[in-house]
Amino acid sequence: LNVSCEQSSKRCAVIGGSGFLGRHLVERLVGKGYSVAVFDIAQRYDIPGVTFHQGDLCDKQALLKVLKDVSLVFHCASPSPACDDRTFFWKVNVEGTRTVIQACQEAGVQKLVLTSSASVVFEGTDIKNGKEDLPYAKKPIDYYTETKIHQEKIVLQACSKENDFLTVAIRPHGIFGPRDPQLVPILVDTARKGKMKFIIGDGTNLVDFTYVENVVHGHILAAEHLKADSPLCGKAYHITNDEPIRFWDFMSQVLVGLGYDAPRYHLPYALVYGIAILLWLITFLLRPLVNIKPTFTPMRVALAGTHHYYSCSRAKQDMGYKP
Repeated sequence: LNVSCEQSSKRCAVIGGSGFLGRHLVERLVGKGYSVAVFDIAQRYDIPGVTFHQGDLCDKQALLKVLKDVSLVFHCASPSPACDDRTFFWKVNVEGTRTVIQACQEAGVQKLVLTSSASVVFEGTDIKNGKEDLPYAKKPIDYYTETKIHQEKIVLQACSKENDFLTVAIRPHGIFGPRDPQLVPILVDTARKGKMKFIIGDGTNLVDFTYVENVVHGHILAAEHLKADSPLCGKAYHITNDEPIRFWDFMSQVLVGLGYDAPRYHLPYALVYGIAILLWLITFLLRPLVNIKPTFTPMRVALAGTHHYYSCSRAKQDMGYKP
């Protein structure tokens, strides 16, 4: 019986396992002896012993097939933050997550670990050593953040010790590492176009960037510490490198490492932010006539010009997290 329980506890599913974080998570889980099933809209790699299931997040019957005899689910599926389709974000992050929860409950899954985002509390103004008790952003900076707020609330509210269904949310920030599809490629593309010559603000703003393996480590720690008598139940946890770095120093290091010049010229933050809002307003007014997707947005200006770094003290205390 003990062997059977041990085997069951080592069976898990990774929803969104074909993505950047998902693949790293799958690789680590396999290395730790877990039996892993991946559910994603596409299969992008092969790993011996990992079963892949292609399907839509909103298809409960497809999910139920994957979750049979699974005790632990990691949910890290989401559209790219750079996507500008609110309907798509809502379908995946909110409606899809509701379906995941329903499928987990019907299949008898005991633990659900959500990949959330530290940005759920960010409104475009400074956050210094922010803790998890900060209120959710009332004015989220983009559709990604707006729907991640709804998603996190849904998952944490679903936690029920009475029904043997426990949930926890992991909030990483600025994930980078091998096979990164967003941060470095976007930076390189911008540099190629000659748009990385300027520093927004005075260049001293501190930001958290998190190595992908630390994010994976936080997810697995949360899963293994998530028990009915643990403080993790229904809680959110910041997971970062715990080493805030100047945003523009990080950008410069990456650019120079890739053979590009580091940005040198300073532009006042208020001026740049004001221009970005004006451009956003013009785009909004023209949208019925012309479909324009500006890359120079208030959100990106805020991310580049403000302090936003977060405390990992709760994760250290409750699950022994060490970056």
